Amino acid sequence: MKRQPAWARLDDEQLLDLRLCDLHLQLRGSGLEPRIARLYRELAARGIAFRPHAWLAEEWFSPDGVPGFAVPFYLAHPRLQRLERKMTGEVEGSNYNWQMRILRHEAGHAIDSAYRLRRRARWRALFGPASQRYAPHYRARPASRRHVQHLGEWYAQAHPTEDFAETFAVWLQPHSDWRRRYAAWPARAKLEYVAEVAAEFFKHRPLVRCRDRIEALEYNTITLREHYRRKRQALRRRHRARADRALRRVFGGADTRAAGTRSASSRAAGNGAGAATLLRAHKLKLRAVLEREAGADRYAAQQLVRMAIERCDRLQLPAHGSRRALLPRLRQALVSMARGYIASDQMSLRL
Repeated sequence: MKRQPAWARLDDEQLLDLRLCDLHLQLRGSGLEPRIARLYRELAARGIAFRPHAWLAEEWFSPDGVPGFAVPFYLAHPRLQRLERKMTGEVEGSNYNWQMRILRHEAGHAIDSAYRLRRRARWRALFGPASQRYAPHYRARPASRRHVQHLGEWYAQAHPTEDFAETFAVWLQPHSDWRRRYAAWPARAKLEYVAEVAAEFFKHRPLVRCRDRIEALEYNTITLREHYRRKRQALRRRHRARADRALRRVFGGADTRAAGTRSASSRAAGNGAGAATLLRAHKLKLRAVLEREAGADRYAAQQLVRMAIERCDRLQLPAHGSRRALLPRLRQALVSMARGYIASDQMSLRL
């Protein structure tokens, strides 16, 4: 029986004060090792000799120009997975199928770097320029058939390199029936390209063979408490971005500056046409809806409605149209936000 590290017996508050490097975690011997071995077998089954290297870090990522990828440290031990779930509401890659989907995606990034595929004209024609800047928050088009669906959230639409990684992952998955599933989709051309490139030179040595391990865990001196403080800040930014998109859909997609001018004018005129004014007038009913329909507790419902009011104020959103028409859409948007936002914001430990 494998001996458990001493920190596995610490309570949450004590564990949060440990530095990441002091966890002394390794991929070897962890539950991640057989999953990565499975990934290598899948690559071999496709005739790909290249094996991307993996290391532990704070999160999933594959650095540009490095033919490997990082895996989040919490997946290396069940005690850390329990802490992750308590602090963030979920454990990304916690079950077998989910983890393998992410590993295939990260392998796509690593192979793109290893063979410098993004420099090829055909790659750029299909996926777009890799130099394109990442948008802080991409606007997905659920009806689009130009991108495969793999990790969810229509993530292939986020950036050309993510599009390639998602396409590679769909192609790599064992028993993938992508030719039939994507038969009538423009995305099939991208899958055909991956198959062509694999047959062309994936059996050869990669052009980039460095074994760099960016932000490796053993050199990371921040505490778990600081790690989760940063992660919570990032979560809140994502929550605000989701709220902004949802509220704009309810109150109109006009340019923020123009909307701000109209809303400011409306307030100056005293006609109460601002979206924030509408939320304030109905905040008690909206809180009750969140408690009843989204399963939110009273505090979470209050926080969500408060955030919605703050974002409407910040964005200067107008509230054109009748309240009879706006309120059902607003209730639906808030309930949808709550189901994603409240569950992942249950960070009860004091940070």
